[in-house]
Amino acid sequence: MILYEYPFNERIRTYLRLEHLFRRLAELVPRERAIDHHYALATIFEVMDVAARADLKTDAMKDLEKQKAVLNGYRGNPGVEEAVLDEVIAKLDACFSALNGLPGKAGQSLTDNEWLMGIRSRIGIPGGTCEFDLPGYYAWQQLDAATRQADLGRWARPLGPLAESVHLLLRLLRDSGTPQKVIAANGQFQQALPQGRTFQLLRLRIDPARRLVPEISGNRLMVSVRLMRQEASDKLVAHGDSAEFELTLCS
Repeated sequence: MILYEYPFNERIRTYLRLEHLFRRLAELVPRERAIDHHYALATIFEVMDVAARADLKTDAMKDLEKQKAVLNGYRGNPGVEEAVLDEVIAKLDACFSALNGLPGKAGQSLTDNEWLMGIRSRIGIPGGTCEFDLPGYYAWQQLDAATRQADLGRWARPLGPLAESVHLLLRLLRDSGTPQKVIAANGQFQQALPQGRTFQLLRLRIDPARRLVPEISGNRLMVSVRLMRQEASDKLVAHGDSAEFELTLCS
């Protein structure tokens, strides 16, 4: 099944972008080729760009506190295992403390590294990191893989508390939803959202054999899905037949 996710607000949109970048970074760093480490470094710079939002760290800390309050409300519930509850709350506390201990924005300490910032200023220019533009960076790429991996780990370390927090918050958010099977009649699906609940994330799973692409839109009142099919010309066109998929609303 192919999973699509749609955020209902800007904060969750930012978390999903960061998660995407952290997963890419985790995939690239263990590799040994210099080209992979070039894109790992580019990913670190992308994380810094996304994390540059002034209120991101504050938002994440507020969400960690909110999740802790929600989970504490389950204490004494016979259907909840206290040991598991304590473990999750301990992780929330650890993430909160690590984020709170970061000076300034996530990754701000890296801005003091003039060598890295010189690469960052050139990496967005097409071909801007050639050896004649950045000979020092080119020399770094010729080092052995273990040395490059150690450097990347050192540079990525200040971003670790944000990564852990984002992964934990999104995991808890995803676990809050209940999947349901729905049918898009004639390729269209609409559902009114229940009042009194604020949904933050929509998750949609669809069989890849159908070769359908969902176009998702939504707000606090309604969610809409239009199924599309990619033609040989690479253009997406509306799919006119009914199709089933799995929908999960997470709050």
